[in-house]
Amino acid sequence: MFSKILIANRGEIACRVIKTARRMGIKTVAVYSDADRDALHVEMADEAVHIGPPAAAQSYLVIEKIIEACKATGAQAVHPGYGFLSEREAFAQALKENGIVFIGPNPGAIAAMGDKIESKKAAAAAKVSTVPGHLGVIEDPDQAVKIADEIGYPVMIKASAGGGGKGMRIAHSAGEVAEGFARAKSEAASSFGDDRVFIEKFIVDPRHIEIQVLGDKHGNVIYLGERECSIQRRNQKVVEEAPSPLLDEATRRKMGEQAVALAKAVHYDSAGTVEFVAGQDKSFYFLEMNTRLQVEHPVTEMITGVDLVEEMIRVAYGEKLRLKQADVKLNGWAVESRVYAEDPTRNFLPSTGRLVTYRPPAEGPDGDATVRNDTGVFEGGEISIYYDPMIAKLVTHAPTREAAIEAQGRALDAFAIDGIRHNIPFVSALMHHPRWIAGNLSTGFIAEEFPEGFALPQPKGEVALRMAAIAIACDHRLNTRKRNVSAQMEGWRKVEFDRTRIVVLGGERFEGEVSEQGSGVAIAFGPRTLSVASTWVPGEPVWRGTLDGVAVAAQVRPLLNGFSLGHAGAYANAYVHTVREAELAALMPEKVAADTGKFLLCPMPGLVKAVSVAVGQEVKAGEPLCMVEAMKMENVLRAEKDVTIAKILAKEGDSLAVDAVIMEFA
Repeated sequence: MFSKILIANRGEIACRVIKTARRMGIKTVAVYSDADRDALHVEMADEAVHIGPPAAAQSYLVIEKIIEACKATGAQAVHPGYGFLSEREAFAQALKENGIVFIGPNPGAIAAMGDKIESKKAAAAAKVSTVPGHLGVIEDPDQAVKIADEIGYPVMIKASAGGGGKGMRIAHSAGEVAEGFARAKSEAASSFGDDRVFIEKFIVDPRHIEIQVLGDKHGNVIYLGERECSIQRRNQKVVEEAPSPLLDEATRRKMGEQAVALAKAVHYDSAGTVEFVAGQDKSFYFLEMNTRLQVEHPVTEMITGVDLVEEMIRVAYGEKLRLKQADVKLNGWAVESRVYAEDPTRNFLPSTGRLVTYRPPAEGPDGDATVRNDTGVFEGGEISIYYDPMIAKLVTHAPTREAAIEAQGRALDAFAIDGIRHNIPFVSALMHHPRWIAGNLSTGFIAEEFPEGFALPQPKGEVALRMAAIAIACDHRLNTRKRNVSAQMEGWRKVEFDRTRIVVLGGERFEGEVSEQGSGVAIAFGPRTLSVASTWVPGEPVWRGTLDGVAVAAQVRPLLNGFSLGHAGAYANAYVHTVREAELAALMPEKVAADTGKFLLCPMPGLVKAVSVAVGQEVKAGEPLCMVEAMKMENVLRAEKDVTIAKILAKEGDSLAVDAVIMEFA
């Protein structure tokens, strides 16, 4: 077995590979850019090598620097993770020429399947059903429009070397094709160093289902079930699960056998994923093959018990697969939420900054479920503008889909992050969405269920009552501390607080009376009394305890006269008053937000790539004003109404903070 391997990646996946290598007794080498000097994967590895500036094109994408790092440290093999160089035939070939083992498929398989256009041709040759489209390279917008017209709208414009939602656009008209073609080429060039794109028919109301395959260098290939990845935003997966609630055993076997046949046709010899677009009637078409480890691989590992990273390492070393197809058994259900540094209430725009608080839920058993958190960050670390915004992948595994979803909801309630915006409120709300729970999914789920964007759900019914009880319990704990402050004046009795509390929560009013009850408290809301117990102390960002004996977690942040709470996908400020305080608070005027309608504010930290207007220019609603790049995504900011440009306060190349004023309207 290898004695030392290098991980040509960063963040979560680098840490994930290091964990398995450490368990196998293999030493690890990390590589890092200037921006990742203090990153977690650098700390975890046995050795670390600096490879350049923050921009990936000058560090993580430079093949020569990776090879130099291998030679300098004596690393015998390289695991590429996902993204960056993981699907570059030239990288695998260069390693081979330098006597370094690539922990991934052979260069020929990458050439045949890693390139999206070539993989379509290979699939067609293997008589695999494919989505209608144009497999050739498209040279200019005019040709793109002509091809799209022939295929029929809507169409998908995709980067040939793409992945992770980068360089992808859906177009419903010729005008959208022309603009999407330019954006896809630009993003593909900056993310992958390859600006080729192709066009295919976009299947309406599709599901995204993929098969995990695993092959060795002795001709053996097996499949490890499927993953449902239909919950996507901007073509990037947000929530994944295994198995799929759509498939039956017969369809699963057909897809698996087809994926294996395709892999064998190109002599595939590592972990890879064959992706399909599936209709609601269980029909399916080959979409593409990712010749690498997928981001969502943990859900497959949880239901099969197979460590895919370990199998990749063993196969790369030359070992035969230790499993035959008959040995693969699917056990239970797994759900994964991708935790991103982005603001779901601002159309999911990226967020950067320091992780003032980062406290994930405890990994391990949670009743009948298991919690796993794959991450590459730490409390006090920084989320930079240069790389993917992923913070962590939260995975829960349980005997049933319902139990796995419930465990995921509890784990998200207990996941505390401060300092940046993040999407936990969104994925938490998803876990309680009736359509998600029913398994009625499609890749259009998010657009269909949140057509006006995402707003923090307000608590209702039982959830609101639980949150009111938590607010009162927290307030009572604070009052108890005040009553027991030392060095109070002698001869004076300690301060006594009213037992009745009024909670104003999301527009609702709850009146509860607190009484001591064993190690906890009882809170009476009229005829309903809740028993509340918790070891929470002021300052902790997560309240953990029981309500009537049921384990509950909630996000808790202090406010003046109350708390900001998050629980079960709902979020609200809870103001806790005495009866007299509530009477007075009701008389206070509400604060009105400032009018920012005459300004274009930068919606996320980013780099100004282009300013499309000039001072004095009249702009119609929907026309572009400027383009801001953040985390490898180009975001075009458009006029929301007809305006005249009065001032332009930012120029191309400026690095802006969130809410920085870009321009002013007359």
